[in-house]
Amino acid sequence: MTVSLRPWRAEDIPALARYADDPRIAANLRDAFPSPYTRADAQWFVEDCMARDENDVLFRAIMADGQMAGSISVVRGADVYRQSGELGYWLAVPFWGQGIMTAAVEQICREAFDSLGLVRIFAEVFACNTASRRVLEKAGFQLEGILQKSVTKNGQLYDSCLYGLVRQRGEEGRET
Repeated sequence: MTVSLRPWRAEDIPALARYADDPRIAANLRDAFPSPYTRADAQWFVEDCMARDENDVLFRAIMADGQMAGSISVVRGADVYRQSGELGYWLAVPFWGQGIMTAAVEQICREAFDSLGLVRIFAEVFACNTASRRVLEKAGFQLEGILQKSVTKNGQLYDSCLYGLVRQRGEEGRET
């Protein structure tokens, strides 16, 4: 399967609305991710992504054999965190378990290190989300810590795991 990333386009809205409207996706994401996920939510998201300044954030559609399969982003931190970026992602259920997300994480991290001049990329995932944890570990992220009872989702408290990936020595980006 060919995995690629590209900027969001208006023609992605129908597929985004269809795939994102699955409670299994929202179950492992922040509450800011709507559930149910409507076409209006998809339209707002795509338009917001297209309007963003790519000096501070990369929002990408994940493409699997030319079909929109999910979303991935790296958002640069502010102030003293300006050389760190937060990774976020989700993948549509029909594409789970095929290695797509690991490939997408590796691709966006390379792009973010290069184009955003980052030194570190981190992700925080629910500890119970073993599939997402495996994705990060396969992509070279290291577990930096477990944050106990740090997440409240659907009225339940969960631990979360903080993962980090540091740019290799000699590859540090510019000071921004």
